[in-house]
Amino acid sequence: MENKISIQIPAADLAAAKAALEQVQSILAPYVVALTPEQRKTIPKMSDGTEPFVGKVSEYAVSNPQFMPPFVPREEFEKDWEAVSGLLPLLRLCTQIEDTLSDTTMLAGSEAYISALSYYNSVKQAAKMNVPDAKAIYEDLRKRFEGQGRRTPPTP
Repeated sequence: MENKISIQIPAADLAAAKAALEQVQSILAPYVVALTPEQRKTIPKMSDGTEPFVGKVSEYAVSNPQFMPPFVPREEFEKDWEAVSGLLPLLRLCTQIEDTLSDTTMLAGSEAYISALSYYNSVKQAAKMNVPDAKAIYEDLRKRFEGQGRRTPPTP
C-alpha cells in the first residue's frame, strides 16, 4: 500500500483554524441568506460569463441613468452589485479551502479505511485460527458489514 499522505496537524492549529472560520461566519452572519432548494432552482444565476456584463451595466447605469427602467431602483441594483463584488473573492477563497480540505480528508480517510480493513481481515483470519482475543474483536468489528454478505443475482 502506497502511503500518499502523512500529516499530523497540531491540535492548536486545528483549533485556531476553526476559530478563524467561526469568526468569518460570525462577521458575515448579518449579511448572508440561506435559499431553499426550490429558490436555488428558480432564480436566474450570475456566472463567470455574466459577471462582466453586470459590471458593465452597473457602470452605464451610473453614467447614463436615463435608461434605468423606473421599476428597477438604481440604488438597490448598485448595492446588489457591490455585495456580489465584495463577496465573490471570499467565495472563491472558501471554495479553494473547501477543495483542498475535501481532497486531504478524502485521501487520509481512504488510507485510514484501507488500514482498518487490513486490520479487520487479519483479525478475521486470526479468529478462524482460534487465536486468543481475536474472536471477540472480530465479532465486534464484523457488525459494520452485517447485511452486506454475498448476494445471489436475481433469477431472470
